[in-house]
Amino acid sequence: MGKQNIGSIYINLPVHDLKATRAFWEKLGFGFNEHFSDDNAMCLVLKEGSIYAMLHRPGFFTQFTTRPIADGSTTQVLLAVQVESRARVDEIVNTALANGATRYLPGEDQGWMYYDRFADPDGHQWEISFMDESLLPKA
Repeated sequence: MGKQNIGSIYINLPVHDLKATRAFWEKLGFGFNEHFSDDNAMCLVLKEGSIYAMLHRPGFFTQFTTRPIADGSTTQVLLAVQVESRARVDEIVNTALANGATRYLPGEDQGWMYYDRFADPDGHQWEISFMDESLLPKA
């Protein structure tokens, strides 16, 4: 069987307030693809050319599913994002916390992997990590 090859990943999440959500992510240093953004949804660029989060108003989000929409008080998915340094982990998480995010578990330092966590204002749980595989314990 051949190797699977995908183009891009689009994570779809409901959000309560598009304006507040945009402000939150812009404060963390992220941008939006305006070609895929309107009054119903915004396209958050996580990695240009490959990874995006479509942030939808709940009423619009319901058009894409027949199941109930998570309201931010339950966990349906954990979103893990790898960044280039420990300092960047701290910068993103501290900025998130200063702008309405909450910490749902403390960060951890496992030597080769350093990560911290926050729930954004809509309750979606994000884990920001840095990994130095050269420090990975040998099996």
